[in-house]
Parts: sequence; structure tokens; C-alpha cells
Amino acid sequence: MGEWKRHRILMVSDFFYPNFGGVENHIYYLSQCLLKLGHKVVVMTHAYNNRSGVRYMTGGLKVYYVPWKPFLMQNTFPTFYGTLPIVRTILIREKISLVHGHQAFSTLCHEALMHARTMGYKVVFTDHSLYGFADAGSIHMNKVLQFTLAEVSQAICVSHTSKENTVLRSGLPPEKVFVIPNAVDTAMFKPAPERLSSHEIVIVVISRLVYRKGADLLVEVIPEVCRLYPNVRFIVGGDGPKRVRLEEMREKHSLQDRVEMLGAVQHSQVRSVLITGHIFLNSSLTEAFCIAILEAASCGLLTVSTRVGGVPEVLPDDMIVLAKPDPSDMVQAIKKAISILPKIDPQEMHNRMKELYNWHDVAKRTEIVYDRALKCSNQNLLQRLSRYLSCGAWAGKLFCLVMIIDFLLWHLLQLWKPAEDIEEVPDFILSHDQDEGISQDNENQSLR
Repeated sequence: MGEWKRHRILMVSDFFYPNFGGVENHIYYLSQCLLKLGHKVVVMTHAYNNRSGVRYMTGGLKVYYVPWKPFLMQNTFPTFYGTLPIVRTILIREKISLVHGHQAFSTLCHEALMHARTMGYKVVFTDHSLYGFADAGSIHMNKVLQFTLAEVSQAICVSHTSKENTVLRSGLPPEKVFVIPNAVDTAMFKPAPERLSSHEIVIVVISRLVYRKGADLLVEVIPEVCRLYPNVRFIVGGDGPKRVRLEEMREKHSLQDRVEMLGAVQHSQVRSVLITGHIFLNSSLTEAFCIAILEAASCGLLTVSTRVGGVPEVLPDDMIVLAKPDPSDMVQAIKKAISILPKIDPQEMHNRMKELYNWHDVAKRTEIVYDRALKCSNQNLLQRLSRYLSCGAWAGKLFCLVMIIDFLLWHLLQLWKPAEDIEEVPDFILSHDQDEGISQDNENQSLR
């Protein structure tokens, strides 16, 4: 037991462990580093299969798996007000001072930020993706984001491209949006102990096999590269609806012995796959910031990637070869990468990644955003509604109605169950010595 030195933060997103991805890793590593800096961090997400209730992870990270089942693409069904009682209870029980939501896709994030602002809490939002402006799905998502960010205290984006995209979509003042990149756990992603033979060149792809990740590009690029270079072999890790197309391509061109399909790869096994290759291939059609590129570079692989979104900001020019999202241009980029491969030193690349990207640096920069958010002035209901009215002729009035109902429901909850009747949980603070003693195996056992 003891007292927390700084802030009490609630991280909220539909995306968290046991799923693995860019958002999930970002929340986990950022939370661990904030805990080491003396903050209290609690995570709120939806239930995953039989994983429901309160769990503890490494470092004393507390996770609320609320009993909401995913509805579509790991998102909970949007209820607007259904999450208000449980969000209010967690905020009071954990004595939270700031709510940090992640990912514009997450309905749980949007609802939690709405309820937190109604109750007077400061909120921060991190956007991890890029969106368009023309298609129907993007237009609706951008309007939802405009609603959520109308009252956000501060916002964070993972790249400068992502910041421009978010500011344009949401109408947020640019001075309220900070750019803090992702990072990589270089202790986990190390190069192979011995340098690989150059007689056979192995190109690794680890990605969800979906349209957005450029799986259709791979279908055209892989056969052409195999035709040009008899000593090149591909390892493809990942699963998704586009896997069938890759399987068909392999059959059509008789590349069964040169294209290995691994299927879904657990995050703990990613390094073991990466260190078997020389080149990492990323074919994404849109990307705010690609953590997979950092992991590959940390393992000493030269990266070939499409020049989209925030990808050009991720690595120095001598560590990555960029191409247009076009099959012929990607083939040319792979040819260039193969020609400069002898000059690449995996260990030197790993050492550079240690200096470039560090989760502790990300946490310290996020601290500054929290400090600024907590200094923002409080506003009454009328001042808050004026912000929503500016969101559009019809949308503004609808947003005001949603917030007025939320405000009334919150006051009804206060009458039905006053805050004094909600028991505050005692703080659990892990000492440094205890933290050092917890292994990854213990974490896995505690989460089963």
C-alpha cells in the first residue's frame, strides 16, 4: 500500500490483451512505463471469451474486462448510455483524475470519453489510424470523431501525417494535438546471434491479410520477385480474408516450396519468425505508424515498404526502401533492397533502434500532455453545449440532445447510488524489487 506520486489514469479501448496489435501493444507498454514513473494506471476494455472481471498484469497493472461482448471487429455494440453506470463506478472506485481513450474505431472509447466529460473529468484521446474523407464509412466515422473530440482536453497522434489527418477530420485546433510516436521493445526484438547466409534471401511478411494491409499487392509482387530471383524465398505470417488469394497465387505459380504460409503468429513468436529473414516487406495501403516496421528493424532486417501515411517518418532513409503502392514499383524497391543487403549490419541497426525509439521516452512525453490536460479549465453544461452546436446544423443539435440526456442520466445515478456509497479500492503499489522479480511466465499464468 502507499500513495501514488502523480496522476491516476484510466486507459480505455476495445483493443487490449489477449489480442495483439499496434493499439494493444501501445496501451500495454505505455501503461507499464507510466507505472514505473509513479502514476496509477487502470485499463478498461470489454470481455474476451471467458476473460471477464478484474485481472492484474505485470507491474501491478489492473485491467477491468467489463462484461460486454464484442459486436463487430472486436468493437462493442454502441449503446450510448449503457456503459455510463460501470464507467462511473470505475472512475469513483479507482479515484481516477484523467481518462485516456485510444483508437477512433473503438465504441467503448467514444462512450467512456463522453461519460467522463459529463462527470467533469479531463480526457485525452490518442488516434492510431488514418481515415479518408470521401466514402460513406469515413464520413460517418469523422462525424463521430468530431463529436468525441469537441470537448477533449488534449489529443495525441502517432505521426505528423496522422496529426494533419485528425485535425482535418475533427476540426480540433492544431495546438491541442501532440505528436508522440510509437516505440519498440528492443530487449524483446534482438537480431539473430549469427548472421544469416546470403546464398538464399528470405523476405518476411507479417501482417493481417486484409485489403487495407495491401494483401492484393502481395499477390502480384511475390510471383514476379520469385521469377526474377531464383534464390529468394518468402515467409508470410498472418491470417485474414485475403489469405485465400495468396494460397491461390501460390498454387497457380507452383511456388509451394518458395512461399511459406504460417497463418496467425502469436506476438511472442514474431521475433523468431523475423530473425529467419533478411528483408521485411510491408505493403499497407494506409498506415498512421507501423510498429511492425520498428520490430523488424530492431531485429536487423532491411525494410521495404509502401510510401503511405506516416511510414516515411518511421525510419531513416538508409534503413528502409520506400515504394509507391504499385506492384511494379514495389518489385523495383525489392531489387534495390537486395542490392544493398550486403551493406546492412543487423547488430548496428538494432543499436540504432535502441537510441531512436524508447517506451520510457514515449511515457515522459505523454506525461507532459497529461499535465496540460489537467490544467484545462472546467466548463458548465451551457458552455459545453455551445461547442457541440458548432459541429453542424443538424448534427450539432443531435449532439446537444445526446449530451443533455447523458447529463440527466448521470444526475439520476447520483441520486440512486451516491458516490459515497461506492467503495474506493485501496491502492496496490508494487515496489521496484517486486517488479523486477516478476517474469513474463508469471504474467501469462495470472492471465489464464
